[in-house]
Amino acid sequence: MALHRADLPKDVTDLLFGGTVIPAHPLALNAAREFDPVRQRALARYYIDAGLAGGTAQAVSEAQTAVAIGYHAGLLSLAAMKGASDDELIAHCTAVAAEMPLVGFYLQPAVGGIHLSVDFWKRFAEIDNVIAVKTAPFNRYRTLDVIRGVVEAGAEDRVAVYTGNDDHIVLDLLEPFTSLRDGAEVRVRIRGGLLGHWSVWTHRAVEQLARVHAAIDSGTIDDDLLALNSKITDCNRAVFDVEHDFAGCIPGCHEILRRQGLLEGTWCLNPDEVLSPGQAEELDRVQAGYPDMNDDAFVAANLDRWLA
Repeated sequence: MALHRADLPKDVTDLLFGGTVIPAHPLALNAAREFDPVRQRALARYYIDAGLAGGTAQAVSEAQTAVAIGYHAGLLSLAAMKGASDDELIAHCTAVAAEMPLVGFYLQPAVGGIHLSVDFWKRFAEIDNVIAVKTAPFNRYRTLDVIRGVVEAGAEDRVAVYTGNDDHIVLDLLEPFTSLRDGAEVRVRIRGGLLGHWSVWTHRAVEQLARVHAAIDSGTIDDDLLALNSKITDCNRAVFDVEHDFAGCIPGCHEILRRQGLLEGTWCLNPDEVLSPGQAEELDRVQAGYPDMNDDAFVAANLDRWLA
């Protein structure tokens, strides 16, 4: 059975525009179903995000499966559509959106993404069952293309925008983005992050997001908060292996989790995907240099309970 955004509880909209960190893995879905240690109750499974990929037939099938097992939205990758026209891309997105609410995904070309035009983003945001966009082109101009497309579609109050720009996290969250519609300025804020970087040191990430939101609400954005952007970006440089064009990105995340005792190793589906030369030393550098960026103590305090 297809799922439409109108069928979702109001909580979903509140979460979307509140900038909640959104888990994507089925293990996270199960954990969310089981327990909320803060409120001492089961978590509602609102807006848990399934990854959808491949050509149209595959993506539609994945969306149907995701709805059947309880997901409320799908993060749609277009990497497999390389070479397709905007018309073909929109037809693909529309077919998948017929199955479940969609989160668009602008993935950087360095890791397999494709260039997507302003017109594409406008037409994508006009699809009724689109609820959000993850902007991850690692490019200021392309990020503005997403904002402009959403604004030109008149969808800024319906389509939440998230940052996936791991090299620009804090400033993406702090900046009011301005675009024009009918000659008038429209301001849009990026509401939260869907970030590979936030798969590690996640406790700190939640604190940082809350700090950003509090600063925006109070109108007090100080130098320490602005400086947080470069600190996080330096950490990301090591974790994502920027020195080697992101070759060790996934192993870098795994290595942080291994050091914390959350993983036994850094193995990937591709056995050749390993830490790059010098990446472990870079991780040593940022862990020692920015102790306030990692959540090693938090993990250590809870690890035995989590693994019991």
